[in-house]
Amino acid sequence: MVVLNRIYTRTGDGGETALGDGSRVPKFSVRVAAYGTVDEVNATLGLARLQAGGEMAAMLARIQNDLFDLGADLCRPDMDRDAEASYPVLRMVEAQVDRLEAEIDAMNARLQPLRSFILPGGSALAAHLHLCRTVCRRAERGVVELAAQEQVNPAAVKYLNRLSDWFFVAGRIANDDGRDDVLWVPGANR
Repeated sequence: MVVLNRIYTRTGDGGETALGDGSRVPKFSVRVAAYGTVDEVNATLGLARLQAGGEMAAMLARIQNDLFDLGADLCRPDMDRDAEASYPVLRMVEAQVDRLEAEIDAMNARLQPLRSFILPGGSALAAHLHLCRTVCRRAERGVVELAAQEQVNPAAVKYLNRLSDWFFVAGRIANDDGRDDVLWVPGANR
């Protein structure tokens, strides 16, 4: 259980931060940038949730919780030492990826195939979901960069990859099941 009695600690005033295993790294480290961008995805998702209702709102809430799980996973390096921790280490699992895939499939079954790329927009919810998608892609790039340098849970990378697809399909759902998608017209303004 997390207990936050004080919000500021002053321990980061020198430009370092603590990881989940207690080690300290510069705030500009690739790992901190990766989980920081995951936090940005979560913040943009909070904006999207303001526009959502019903099952969409419930799915977005589950994803927000997953993103905290993902941040916890990424802030703890060296998966080989998880068994040494004095508490259960939280890692992303394939079931979270599988849930996203099932939701994508269910949403996509309602949509007509695309015959053009779409522009971010349409409804307010769709626009917010497209913003989530682009920030998610940036987070994925950061986690892949981290994985090229350090150990990363493969389920974390898969989750972000699926999540950006999820946001794309959900954006179409938010546009009246794709009927209000804004289509790209190549060269329209030449």
